Amino acid sequence: MFCAAGGKDIRMHQDKRSRQALIQEIIRAHAVETQEELSELLASRGMPTTQATISRDIKELGLLKVPYEDRHRYALPDYSALAGSRDRLTRLLREVLVSYVVSENLVVVKTLPAGANVVSEAIDGLDWPEVAGTLAGENTVLVVARSTQDAPVLAQRLEDLR
Repeated sequence: MFCAAGGKDIRMHQDKRSRQALIQEIIRAHAVETQEELSELLASRGMPTTQATISRDIKELGLLKVPYEDRHRYALPDYSALAGSRDRLTRLLREVLVSYVVSENLVVVKTLPAGANVVSEAIDGLDWPEVAGTLAGENTVLVVARSTQDAPVLAQRLEDLR
């Protein structure tokens, strides 16, 4: 049975993912200086949107304004540089970590909205021997430990960083 409301939610989520992927593609290919310019580029690629939506997407994607020639442009955050620094990871976790729970060989980490990808990349970049891998959503990171004995060790590592 098809639920109209549920179907709408799925389509909206897919539209958001498609739009944000397109924004990332545009930011990589063009020196975008303003939200208006980004809006025009999205519309030219068949994805018109409002300024409020663009503003929300910029925040969720963590786009930065960086110097470019004598102006500033949007850029994607450099997660790899973030992942390599324990001090940066510590600051990040203090800012975005909400909670974590250990279950068998998994550690489920809750973050503020749009914080999961950054936390996941950072954990991956630390190369902790107990981590088999991570998977990030919007505000949740699933950290897969190599064993059930490693999961509490990972939880302690997260606690030590807080």
